[in-house]
Amino acid sequence: MVVGSAIAMDAMNWLVDIIYLGLLALLACYGCYRYYLLWLYYRVKGKRLHVPVAPAHWPSVTIQIPVYNERYVVERAIHAACAVDYPPDRLTIQLLDDSTDDTPEVIARTLAPYRDEGYRVMHLQRMNRQGFKAGALVEGLKSVRDELIAVFDVDFVIPRDFLKRTVPLLTTHPHVGMVQARWGHVNASYSLLTQAQAVLLDGHFAIEQVARYRAGRFFSFNGTAGIWRREAIVSAGGWQADTLTEDLDLSYRAQLAGWQCVFLPDLVAPGELPVEINAFKTQQYRWTKGSIQTARKLLPAILRGSLPWAIKRDAFFHLTGFLSYPLGLLASLAALPLLGGLLHAPHIWAIDLLWLALLAIPGACFYLCAQRETDPHWIKRLAMIPWVVAVGVGLSVNNAWAVLNGLLGRPSVFLRTPKFGIQAKTDRWHHKHYQAARTSTTWIELALALYFGTGCVMAWSQQALLALPCLVVFCVGFAYVGWLSWWQQRTLPAFSLHHLDPLAARL
Repeated sequence: MVVGSAIAMDAMNWLVDIIYLGLLALLACYGCYRYYLLWLYYRVKGKRLHVPVAPAHWPSVTIQIPVYNERYVVERAIHAACAVDYPPDRLTIQLLDDSTDDTPEVIARTLAPYRDEGYRVMHLQRMNRQGFKAGALVEGLKSVRDELIAVFDVDFVIPRDFLKRTVPLLTTHPHVGMVQARWGHVNASYSLLTQAQAVLLDGHFAIEQVARYRAGRFFSFNGTAGIWRREAIVSAGGWQADTLTEDLDLSYRAQLAGWQCVFLPDLVAPGELPVEINAFKTQQYRWTKGSIQTARKLLPAILRGSLPWAIKRDAFFHLTGFLSYPLGLLASLAALPLLGGLLHAPHIWAIDLLWLALLAIPGACFYLCAQRETDPHWIKRLAMIPWVVAVGVGLSVNNAWAVLNGLLGRPSVFLRTPKFGIQAKTDRWHHKHYQAARTSTTWIELALALYFGTGCVMAWSQQALLALPCLVVFCVGFAYVGWLSWWQQRTLPAFSLHHLDPLAARL
């Protein structure tokens, strides 16, 4: 009887070991793909798109600015849109307003002098939010007949030369359906949180987007700071609201329909980063779940189609990249059982090296190279890289939950990311009306910080020095995200309580 129990226990341990090593193997695939993207970027870095001369006659363009309760940033967006360098008789500006607060009054007051000066500005209000942002963009298209449609989120500042630099690409190349600019940041230095976000986004735009575009792979429209050919939108099936990332969905459908998309890394459109951790987590949840929804929607057709293998492979890793969050979270939970001897995975030192070489180091290299490409003083930002990786780890619970709900096909409401017009370090947001929805992962994150803190003590006492850096990063990441979520939630004023809990709303 004892022998049978021992055999059963040994079999269970080996089963757990196999699952753990399987998780590491899957994570290693995504880690290696980071290395591949870096290699691809430097291989195609020197390629440049020939920028055509200005057309003899500038075509008509509409700038669409979706708005939903944005009293603090909408005025800035209107001023920037009206300051764009483009023939005024060829430019229409649409405010697609779904607001339920006093934002419409701010818009009307700001637009009045521009209307008096002859600007073509439209303030379109809907009676409902059907389709959310995608629905607003659909309604906006019904009101204009211009062939070119630029889309900017209300928290972005439209570069004055944006149209003069993007329109010639569309007028000269009839196969180009969309041109995307790189995101900049108006408040990157505001806090440790915004600094981390800036580095994370720079990695996506400076390395990933450039590599995909110049290598001829599919890449995504990022929802703002881009201009579309109307024909490309319509022929690809139009804006659709069945995912939380209507931008990613449409850009992939357009490329599947044969349209080429262009990315301009030297054209920078600055936007406002979330200064509140719960707003950031809500934004990340939306992007993560929307990516998984888009993968479920489009990957089968992509993989079955006649596209080159390289495009299929990159589309798979692009659309499923957020799977690394639940995989990494599950694998990391085995750290303490391994250190405590409850699991007997062979060659534990080799596993530690695998974590470093294929999981931690690729992310650090990825973001470091992005800073080197975008910041002439990048060497000063070396110390930020471990911090950025830690913040990314701290989002694991939030984003893993998003992945799960995306895979299960659970419906979602579109929770916006509130912005406060924050630019200078002295600006304050706590007293302002908008607040992010409360999140329900805070206590899980704090518990995981304690869990990995215990792992740090165990690793130090056992001289498992290869495991220690990863455990410290996990501990710091979960502690920061969990503590900041708790601290900022407890300061929420009473008027914010009408917001839905983002996790409860998604069930």
